[in-house]
Amino acid sequence: MGKFAIRQTATGTKFDLKAGNGEVIATSEIYASKDACLKGTESVRVNAPLAMVEDQTKEDFVTEKNPKFEVYTDKAGEFRFRLKAKNGQIIATSEGYKTLQSCLNGIESVKKNAPDAELVDQA
Repeated sequence: MGKFAIRQTATGTKFDLKAGNGEVIATSEIYASKDACLKGTESVRVNAPLAMVEDQTKEDFVTEKNPKFEVYTDKAGEFRFRLKAKNGQIIATSEGYKTLQSCLNGIESVKKNAPDAELVDQA
């Protein structure tokens, strides 16, 4: 089972969504308050299972409605995704992946783990 690990940073509070094996599969922005961070975890829980995948690495990709996972390549040429909520705000991002398939596997892991993820408060 996955878990949302909430922790303090020097400038606020953030969460990491971890798979059952402890690997970080998505991370949040830094929120100004713990309450806002908790609302962010709820947004991921609700939006991840409903989100379609928009593969922006393809030349003529189809634009999906929010919520969605946007797959793109970063400056280093690695594949990444960002999860956007219904309102278009980015609510979670991924690490860099060497292959598109690994990135897509990461998305599937978020969809599977987020809805029932345990909340672990490390803040």
